[in-house]
Amino acid sequence: MNTSISEKTLQDLEFSTVLQHITEFCISGLGKEKVLEIIPIRNKRQLFKELNLVDEYVSSFESENRVPNHNFDNISSSIKRLAIENSFIETDAFLKIATTSLTVNELIKFFKKFQIQFPAFYELSQKIEFTTYIDDEIKKIIEISGEVKNNASSTLKQLRKDINNVRGKIGASFSSALSKAIAAGYLDDIKETVVDNQRVLAVAAMHRRKVAGSLLGSSKSGNIVYIAPQATLAYSREYQNLIYDEKQEVVKILRDLSTTIRPMVSLLEDYFEFLIHVDSIGAKAKYAQEINAILPKISKTKRIFFKNAYHPVLWRKNKKQNLHTVPQTIELNEQQQIIVISGPNAGGKSITLKTIGLLQIMVQSGILIPVDERSETHIFDIVLTDIGDNQSIENQLSTYSYRLKNMRNFLRRCNENTLFLIDEFGTGSDPELGGALAEIFLEEFYNKKAFGIITTHYSNLKVLANELENVTNANMQFDERTLEPLYKLFVGQAGSSFTFEVAQKNGIPFSLINKAKKRVDTEKVRLDKTISKLQKERNKLQKNSDNLEKQKTKGQEHIDSLQEKEQRIQEKLSGFQELYDQNQKMLSLGRKTNELLNKYFQTNNKKELNTNFNKWVTDEKVKHLKKNPVQPKTKSQKQKAKVVQKQMQEVINKVEKEVLEKVVEVRKEKKIEAVKIAQEKSEYIYKINDRVRIIDSNSVGTIDKIDKKNVTINYGIFTTKTTLSKIELVEKAKK
Repeated sequence: MNTSISEKTLQDLEFSTVLQHITEFCISGLGKEKVLEIIPIRNKRQLFKELNLVDEYVSSFESENRVPNHNFDNISSSIKRLAIENSFIETDAFLKIATTSLTVNELIKFFKKFQIQFPAFYELSQKIEFTTYIDDEIKKIIEISGEVKNNASSTLKQLRKDINNVRGKIGASFSSALSKAIAAGYLDDIKETVVDNQRVLAVAAMHRRKVAGSLLGSSKSGNIVYIAPQATLAYSREYQNLIYDEKQEVVKILRDLSTTIRPMVSLLEDYFEFLIHVDSIGAKAKYAQEINAILPKISKTKRIFFKNAYHPVLWRKNKKQNLHTVPQTIELNEQQQIIVISGPNAGGKSITLKTIGLLQIMVQSGILIPVDERSETHIFDIVLTDIGDNQSIENQLSTYSYRLKNMRNFLRRCNENTLFLIDEFGTGSDPELGGALAEIFLEEFYNKKAFGIITTHYSNLKVLANELENVTNANMQFDERTLEPLYKLFVGQAGSSFTFEVAQKNGIPFSLINKAKKRVDTEKVRLDKTISKLQKERNKLQKNSDNLEKQKTKGQEHIDSLQEKEQRIQEKLSGFQELYDQNQKMLSLGRKTNELLNKYFQTNNKKELNTNFNKWVTDEKVKHLKKNPVQPKTKSQKQKAKVVQKQMQEVINKVEKEVLEKVVEVRKEKKIEAVKIAQEKSEYIYKINDRVRIIDSNSVGTIDKIDKKNVTINYGIFTTKTTLSKIELVEKAKK
């Protein structure tokens, strides 16, 4: 598939605004960059994969198995630096790489565990190698805090041990010097402070020569001098040397770790790209959730059917202002190849056109769209648009010149797998000449079997749409009373421009409107008036239809409610019946037991009681077995049951055979009777007022006239002529 969708088309349909909205849901800057780079996907297989990935992510919102956290840091510069031989990166960069590795591995494990729920994600993640090697190697060397571990090397371990020892000696020597200076009264009230990360004595300026050590500074007033005691200086130099050695050892360790991780650079790049991709998919899914978008059926046959479709940008804008957005339902197929939308300005023609175009571009870019779940579409090779006033100042082209240039491009590129969208078709020139040229263009698009939607005010295009077989007129509905737009598309009839009505509503004097009417071609006014009248009538019918639909819905709801109540009553009755039968059975058993006991009390005859009781039990058992026959268990019982079943089957087959023989006889008799009736009909001489119908037709009419072999049939509303051989008698004329 070689999809061709130009940058101009994307601009015309405000595709960049949709991408900007999607970036709001990204969790990383790189994810935002990737989203802003989205363009229609040329490869069909790749497109379906992307759509399925977004659809699976959306489904996870309503599932217990939500996609795990996939947040990540930008490690691109660390990966590039790591790829350079003998280089190294800092500990925090290594920890970010370890976290990235861990995140990807968690995702791979998750999608493998739930591969039935996420088949597309499973396929995508299986392309990436699962390994804990990177994370393990980094965690061996670096603490979570970012420090290199003591046991990263024996040298580092010894250096840090020596550093701690020297630090202890510095502390002890400083404490000793401090105590002596305090005892001698050489120190100021603050006793000590820190200068250049080193503890110093706060010595009164008058006693500075009495304290042995190195002078490191003084207070602003000069009353205090800061002295590092002589006893700590030797240890401090040793401490600085050890710190330097430690830093060198850490660099060596990090360089070795970099050498260890370096062979995994290409895998880290895969990890990074995978997380950016998942971020962009997640953003698309969250955006889809916000605008109630779904993945429509992608049809192999050429068909666009968008049911209850919303323009996502308009919907979002209206939602912020608490305004209702009217959904549109539109269909393009082989029988409805092109739709010509007409009607007054500000009625919603352009937004309907843009809605269809934008949703189609979104689908072909791997983005779900806000339509009903019964919607479907087709993937087009080419999408062409001509929307808005495209006057080109740079090329010194007028609007009309630009549009003609655009039409030339349309005609050159247009084919049977093209979707074209043209706003205000044919405008920019003399209405009659421009309209004639627009007719030719429309016929060309039609002959090339391209799908398209155009908006226009030209009457000749409305008429042409009515004449071409697979081109349909449509209009945006208007309230005929208030002349307010309803923003609802009606397919099947051209729309009136309501030019004079809208002018009158906007305060133009009636006398001026009448003058304008006189200057316009009479037939054109009559056509527009007729269209306007038809539109008003249709609006009334639409309202009546909507009211009837509401009543029907309410009636259906009432019927459903009654049926539900009836079902509940039936269930209760069934329960009561079962309880009643059980109680009756218990009463019967009780009465019989009472009867046997009373007889025994009168006769005191145990033998008679046992006999009667056993007989009663036997009778009850027989009744029970009739209702619940015992299933054969032993081999002999099963064999016996098979024999009985076989005998029954033989009887059934015999009866079936006899019935079939009788059916054949009855069919023969009926066939003879049918032939007799057909012969009578063929020999029948038709008369005036006989009720007849044309063979293979359901409509019944009366014979008005018979002329030799020709006959005129009256159907009440209309009459038709045919031959006697093509009609059959329904009822003879009454005498």
